[in-house]
Amino acid sequence: MGEFVSSTEANMGIAVSSDGTATVTSVSAAEGFEYEPSQDDPYRYMQGFGNRFASEAIPGSLPECGRNVPQRSPFDLYSEQLNGTSFISSRQSQLHVWMYRVRPSVAHRPLAPMLRNDDVQACFSPMNHSVQYTPLTYTWGPLDIPPADTGTVTFVSGLKTMGGHGDPTNKEGIAIHMYAANTNMTDEAFCNNDGDFLIIPNEGRLDIQTELGNIWVKPGEIAVVQAGIRWRVSLPDGFARGYIQEVYGTHYELPDLGPLGSNGMALPRDFKTPVASFNIDDSKWKVVIKLAGKFYSYEQAWTPFDVVSWHGNYAPYKYDLSKFISFNTTLKEQIDPTAHTVLMARSKIPGVSLTEFAAFLPKWQTSTNTFRPPYYHRNMATEIGGLIYGKYGGSSRQQVAGGLSFENSYMPHGETYDTWIKATTDSLENVLVGTESLGFMLHISSHLSITTFAMERHNCIRPQQVELWDNVQACFYDHIPAINAILLQKGLKPMSVPAQSGLRK
Repeated sequence: MGEFVSSTEANMGIAVSSDGTATVTSVSAAEGFEYEPSQDDPYRYMQGFGNRFASEAIPGSLPECGRNVPQRSPFDLYSEQLNGTSFISSRQSQLHVWMYRVRPSVAHRPLAPMLRNDDVQACFSPMNHSVQYTPLTYTWGPLDIPPADTGTVTFVSGLKTMGGHGDPTNKEGIAIHMYAANTNMTDEAFCNNDGDFLIIPNEGRLDIQTELGNIWVKPGEIAVVQAGIRWRVSLPDGFARGYIQEVYGTHYELPDLGPLGSNGMALPRDFKTPVASFNIDDSKWKVVIKLAGKFYSYEQAWTPFDVVSWHGNYAPYKYDLSKFISFNTTLKEQIDPTAHTVLMARSKIPGVSLTEFAAFLPKWQTSTNTFRPPYYHRNMATEIGGLIYGKYGGSSRQQVAGGLSFENSYMPHGETYDTWIKATTDSLENVLVGTESLGFMLHISSHLSITTFAMERHNCIRPQQVELWDNVQACFYDHIPAINAILLQKGLKPMSVPAQSGLRK
């Protein structure tokens, strides 16, 4: 990975003594910190999360400070603003970016509707017959990579919606997608007007060109591209598949640290935002728009990637999940998996998140006299689980890398009886777990509907194991004789033994 580097130049203060000896009295940086290109990533990035960045591909192309829209911008560039929040919003929550581009984005041919893609959904009302709210548990394997001889499939045309809730027209909700692609987006850009994409690659690197710069994302990293930004995806490895969480009417942010203090979890300095980069290209381009789950397109006779400079805090970014600082208990009990939250998005209900994206990295298990696997539980939140690479550490699902699992609100779940037996009888030693795997969990604070594609057309639907729980024993029954002795000692009526208990004599 690229290292955190400073400028190669510095301003030096020089003092000359009476004997002519020169001494350096001060050193100051000539530029800010940036991540430079490396063998793993060809692009440069600015560091920080939620910053108000400023970037110029050509020095002097940004207007002078104190003016966003001069009468005539430097180099006759066009001033254009993109707002990610409403005009009347708090300064703390306001997100926007000013772009200075070769041609304004309004200059294009009329829009036209595209053929409907039934595998993509955005409205998750019970009135939509393409989705269904169900308490059933689902597990899916990875999407098949489309064979080249069956046609070209880009990142956008390879989107498959698995489920969601809410509606982008109400600015509240979420959608879960999987993607599988076998070709680059050539002379085609995408603009999602519904919400922000959190992209989680499973296989294949993504070369993402956005209006504000370029992002290189490999499995083990995530990227966020906000609503309204135009972008395209090329596939350096010739194929790619992975996951997407899309949020409506809100944006991703870092969770509060609370009692953890000022450090830990995902550090703001580890997020990378691209520097300005633009193309000179007067060939024909197509821009695809997604609105309320339907697709439209327009043509223009030049590239949409012509932003020479920009400033603001509404910009795409990426993050390497290996940088996450995990927390775990050291003596007893276990903490909620939300302690592994990398990013979250707020709902319209004060104090309640819309979703939390948690990543599970290697960690030490050190607790004593503790049931170490996930305890049996029923949550208000819906849980969507995925595995980026490695082997699944649980026992109750047939989960594999690239697959997905679904557990709806309030439905009980946990590990198998065999796992319970082992976890309650093992000698508890300090052990490092998860060393060769990377998983994630989406905790979504609502019921989630499942699409017809996910229930019927996905290439790898893994049915529930019918007899999975048939061997669960009521071990409590084995203790009834001892319990009855206690009850009789207290002058209480003893318990009867169920006939089918199989109580050992």
